[in-house]
Amino acid sequence: MSSGGCSIVWFRRDLRLEDNPALAAGVRAGSVIAVFIWAPEEEGYYCPGRVSRWWIKKSLAHLDSSLKKLGTSLITKRSNDSVSSLLQVVKSTGATRVFFNHLYDPISLVRDNRAKETLSAEGVAVCSFNADLLYEPWEVVDDEGRPFSTFSDFWEKCLTMPYDPEAPLLPPKRIISGDASRCPSDNLVFESELEKGSNALLARAWSPGWSNADKALTTFINGPLIEYSKNRSKADSATTSFLSPCLHFGEVSVRKVFHRIRTKQTLWANEGNKAGEESVNLFLKSIGLREFSRYMSFYHPYSHERPLLGQLKYFPWLVDEGYFKAWRQGRTGYPLVDAGMRELWATGWLHDRIRVVVSSFSVKVLQLPWTWGMKYFWDTLLDADLESDALGWQFITGTLPDGCEFLGIDNPQFEGYKFDPNGEYVRRWLPELARLPTEWIHHPWDAPESVLQAAGIELGSNYPFPIVEIVAAKERLEEALSQMWQLEAAARSAIENGMEEGHGDSTDEFVPIAFPQAMQMEMEANNVPVRNNNPTITALRRYGDQIVPSMSSSFFRNEDEETSVDIRNSVVDSRAEVPIISM
Repeated sequence: MSSGGCSIVWFRRDLRLEDNPALAAGVRAGSVIAVFIWAPEEEGYYCPGRVSRWWIKKSLAHLDSSLKKLGTSLITKRSNDSVSSLLQVVKSTGATRVFFNHLYDPISLVRDNRAKETLSAEGVAVCSFNADLLYEPWEVVDDEGRPFSTFSDFWEKCLTMPYDPEAPLLPPKRIISGDASRCPSDNLVFESELEKGSNALLARAWSPGWSNADKALTTFINGPLIEYSKNRSKADSATTSFLSPCLHFGEVSVRKVFHRIRTKQTLWANEGNKAGEESVNLFLKSIGLREFSRYMSFYHPYSHERPLLGQLKYFPWLVDEGYFKAWRQGRTGYPLVDAGMRELWATGWLHDRIRVVVSSFSVKVLQLPWTWGMKYFWDTLLDADLESDALGWQFITGTLPDGCEFLGIDNPQFEGYKFDPNGEYVRRWLPELARLPTEWIHHPWDAPESVLQAAGIELGSNYPFPIVEIVAAKERLEEALSQMWQLEAAARSAIENGMEEGHGDSTDEFVPIAFPQAMQMEMEANNVPVRNNNPTITALRRYGDQIVPSMSSSFFRNEDEETSVDIRNSVVDSRAEVPIISM
């Protein structure tokens, strides 16, 4: 690599100094200019929501402070086109090298290829690295070189790879700063005046920043981890690691988490601590599900907007904005669901078990389009993560081969007594039910009138009746599934008879259900343009450095090839842990 000029390290969702391969490469090469480019318009529908933007703001400030202690600072740029801005930084600084770490969502796959091609054409040396996964997607394949379609097979392969994930890198001791005098930072605005009041509450519970993430990891390993298996289903207590926002924004590397957990696993195995070993295995499975989400996004780049099983495009979703509003506002009449949705709005966080409850209710009981719920999660979660969210909602919808049965509806009343047996979680988030006895807390509609009056509850007034009866929802779901299979059979028959020859499951034929008007207005208010994320890329795979994830022909198949035949024919021995990923 050329010894002249400085190196640009392009930070994205890798906001840390420790175990940052791109930063380490830049430091080894000589002087460094650290750059972060804020271009939310590039993300289309999936530009970061309020709480995500708050986290980015705080994490960037923490990163800049850390960089200054080592001898440099973070250059921030506001842009509508990351690659063009990156090229401008290169020209204004005279940089000859650019280093960055891989991302795996579909927009980033395209953007990273374009960045490499554009910069290389200008004579800039570009090198990219894996900083977000234990293994790159193209490393984890079966004996015939094909990607896995089930989590169980994928994760078994990861755990039996002939080589371990690379050990985490230490942070640099010093950074020689490049000349950025002709490249001033832009002032980045992440929150409006109206949002600042709500965001101030987030700081009471969360401390963004890479060194804080390291402390959170240590706290979890030395505390809740040992009883993770026993306690993780309790929605009314802090039993998870709370690391998923840190992992999403790259404040801590998954390799560091993995190796530190494995070290604890070895210690407990030597001590004969079976409970500890069980907890470690369960937590490692959560890491595996996060890995699998990126794996599926890489090989199925439209999994965030289209079902992985072709027949689901014929499902008659109930496009009802009234139901959607009641679900969002926590006014469905089912206490566990409502408590979860109100916690989500207030804090930007949900326990993974509650995520399953509320998402399953949206898809199966209300039969709202799964993409609506996924988009709302994206807008409101602190750890909003496109790949993980897509995997979770595909699982709930039954479009993963080792996912849940679409036909099965879990009654929120019974789920309530399973995950919140004493009703403390419901009482915390539904104060109107706070005085209701535990016997009735998860099904107030069955409570005697005298009990309701004593608790100050008037159903239909200060707390709603159930929006849909579970028995009726099950019947309607059965009818909808029957209609889906009939429509699919008719479509296949038409294709076989040559009536729709050449169309099949083409991209043009699939029309995603529009997001509700409220979401459309919100995006317009934020000046976020809607983009057609349907680029055609024919970039070549490069083996000169680490492979840049691409949507080239070897991975990005035509839709008539991606009718999920491999997925539908997969043999599944057991179901995976529910992949609604919050750790």
